[in-house]
Amino acid sequence: MVGTTTLQRVLVHAGAAAAKGDWMDISDWRQKIDELDIEIVRLINKRAEAARAIGEIKRTTDLPVYEPRREQDVFDRVRKANPGPLADAELLHVYERIIDVMRTLQRRDR
Repeated sequence: MVGTTTLQRVLVHAGAAAAKGDWMDISDWRQKIDELDIEIVRLINKRAEAARAIGEIKRTTDLPVYEPRREQDVFDRVRKANPGPLADAELLHVYERIIDVMRTLQRRDR
C-alpha cells in the first residue's frame, strides 16, 4: 500500500478481519505480539546456538569471525524471503543487528 500511513494499513487490515468475523481489539493484538515475542526469543537463541557452534569451528580451524561474503548471502536470502509488510531495508536493519550480536558472541567465546 504505497503512500498509506500505518494507521490506514491497520484500519484496512482490521476491516478485512472484521469482514471475516475475526475482529481483534488492541488487547488481542498485544497478546498475539506477546506470543510472537516468545517464539522470536526461542528462535534467536536457537540461532545463537548455531552461531556459537560455528564460532567453535572457526576457532579450531583459524577462520575469521567476520565473513562479509557470508553475511551478504544471509542478507540476500532474507531479502528474497521477505513478503512484507516490512520494507527490505527495515528487515535488513534488524538482521544487521542480529548478525552483529552473533559475531560478538563468537568473539566472546574465543
